[in-house]
Amino acid sequence: MSEMKKMVVLAYSGGLDTSVAIRWLKDTYGYQVVALSLDLGETPDAKALEKKALISGAEAVVIKDAKDEFVSEFIKPALWANALYQKEYPLATALARPLIAKHLVATAREFGAEAVAHGCTGKGNDQVRFDVAVASLAPDLTVVAPVREWAWTRAQEIAYADVHGIPVPATLENPYSVDANLWGRSVEGGVLEDPWVEPPAACYAWTAGPGAWPVGGEEITIGFEEGVPVQLNGEPMALKTLIVAVGETAGRHGIGRIDLIEDRLVGIKSREVYEAPAAVTLIAAHRAAEALTLPKDLLQHKAGIEEVLSQSVYNGLWFSPLTQSLLAYLKETQQAVTAEVRLRLQAGKATVVGRRSPCSLYRSDLATYGEGDTFDATAAVGFIKIWGLPLKAVASAHGR
Repeated sequence: MSEMKKMVVLAYSGGLDTSVAIRWLKDTYGYQVVALSLDLGETPDAKALEKKALISGAEAVVIKDAKDEFVSEFIKPALWANALYQKEYPLATALARPLIAKHLVATAREFGAEAVAHGCTGKGNDQVRFDVAVASLAPDLTVVAPVREWAWTRAQEIAYADVHGIPVPATLENPYSVDANLWGRSVEGGVLEDPWVEPPAACYAWTAGPGAWPVGGEEITIGFEEGVPVQLNGEPMALKTLIVAVGETAGRHGIGRIDLIEDRLVGIKSREVYEAPAAVTLIAAHRAAEALTLPKDLLQHKAGIEEVLSQSVYNGLWFSPLTQSLLAYLKETQQAVTAEVRLRLQAGKATVVGRRSPCSLYRSDLATYGEGDTFDATAAVGFIKIWGLPLKAVASAHGR
C-alpha cells in the first residue's frame, strides 16, 4: 500500500493494539487518525479514553453510546435465535463487530475519510468481520489492519508503546486481550494459550468462583413478550437494564463461565475463555418459553435456522442477504412466545424450574393421568396402526 491517504477512522478500544496502531498509522502511511469508540456496555470513562487517544496521536476522537442500538438490533435477534457458536459461545464479540463497522462507515463519511482501520490480527475472526462488513456497506473505502501488517508479538507492541510514550493496559506480566460488551466478555492470550492450563482467577471479572457462590442458590423469574425479556421478578424493565441486572445476579452464582477450544473461521483452533452470565441465563429461559409456546414442527425447523444464523454471525456475514432473511424468519417465530420462566441459579448453573404462558400449548387435561383426563385413548389404536403401516409393509416385503 504505497498511496497516501489523508484520513482514516480507527475502531479504537483503548487497548494495546489500537493504541499502538494510532502512532503506527501516522508514521507508516501519514494518516490523520480519527479514533472511534463505541460504548456497548463497558461504560468506559469517556474523558480518560479521549485523553489516551489524543496522547497516542489521534487528531480527533469520537465516542458514541450505542448500547440501545446494540440491544435492539443485535442482541434481541440473537436471543430469538438462542445463538450459540459450537453450542457454547453466545457470540458477544461477533455481534458487536458489524455494529462497530456500521459506525466506522458512518464516521468515515462524516469526516470525509478515505479509509477505516481496525486492530485485528491476521489469524483471528474479527478481521474477517470488520473487512466483510465494511465491504458490504461501503465497498469504496479502504480497510487498513495495522496488526495484520506489522506481525509483531505482544512483547514487541508493548516495547513500541513504551518507546513512544503510549499508555496501554497490557504488560508482559498481564498480557491478556480482553473484549467486553453487554452480552459477554472474552479473554485470550498469556497462559490461556496452553489448553492444559486452568484459567487463572485473574481471567474472570463478572463471575464468582466456587468458593464465593451464595449458599442455597437463588430463584429469579423472567417475563417474555413476543420473545423479548420485559420483566425481572415481576418488575417491568427495559431489555438493556434487564440484561445488566440478570448478569449481575447470575454472575454471583458463577453462571456463564465458558472455556472453549474454538474453531476459528481462518482454519485454526484457539482456546477462548468467555464470561456471559446474562446471555447463558436468558437463553436458557428463552428456550423454555419456546418449548411451552411453539409447536413441535416449528421448534424442529427453527433449531436448524439457529445453527445457520450462529454460523453466519460468527463468520462475519451479518449484512448478507441470508442473515437478514433469517432474522426476518426468527422475528416471525416469536409472536406467541409470551411466558414467564422461573429459574434456579445455583453452583454455576441456571436451571429452569417452572414456566407458564397464556399462549401455552401444554394442556393438563390432555397430559394428566389423573382425574379430568380428556385424551381419547381409544383413538391411539387406529393412530398406531396407520403410523406403523409403512414399517409393516417393509417387514412383509422383506420376508421378516
